[in-house]
Amino acid sequence: MSFSEQMRDAVRGEWDRAHVDHPTVRGIGDGTLSPERFRYYMAQDYLFLIDYCRVVALAAAKSPDLESMGRWAALLHETLNSEMELHRSFCADFGISAEELEATAPSPATLAYTGHLLRVANEGTIAEIAAALLPCQWGYDEIGRELVSGAATEGSLHRRWITGYNAPEYRAVTVWLKDFVDKLAADADDEMRDRMQELFAEGVRQEFAFWQAAWQAG
Repeated sequence: MSFSEQMRDAVRGEWDRAHVDHPTVRGIGDGTLSPERFRYYMAQDYLFLIDYCRVVALAAAKSPDLESMGRWAALLHETLNSEMELHRSFCADFGISAEELEATAPSPATLAYTGHLLRVANEGTIAEIAAALLPCQWGYDEIGRELVSGAATEGSLHRRWITGYNAPEYRAVTVWLKDFVDKLAADADDEMRDRMQELFAEGVRQEFAFWQAAWQAG
């Protein structure tokens, strides 16, 4: 079992609660998540991505070599120019203009999650940053794969969201990030590996809180 898989196995119950069993996730999968909850989630996720990009930029700056620097830079480009445009398109379909989206106030859950990641990115090592980011990347990849066989209607917003996170390109980033974390862990001492586990677990908890905030918005 790889180090990344060991980290997930250590918090498997919390992982499943956030990425498998959560009613927001299940509601996207079967197409029953209400427009109000989906609208709230997309707007908050857009705000999350703004600070996520800042974290990824710091990961590139702290990378140990040109190859990993290029990987983070590519992820930054993809997020800024593709994923965020997808969010703007979704929000437009919900009747949220670009101006309204930019003026949306971040929820406490969004502030808690982005605050956590920004602190790690500013104060931590590349190993800490990668471990903190892995639950988000890996979780959405797994959700996309699991929900593709769900009952969400073709052409619906639910199905469009699923398709976006079930893309081979997204999966390739997940594979790379897991391998990157595993390589960093192999070179780390026990104290750093414990810290990486701690940050991974906190990321899973933040993922749950983010999904939960969307559910409670309904």
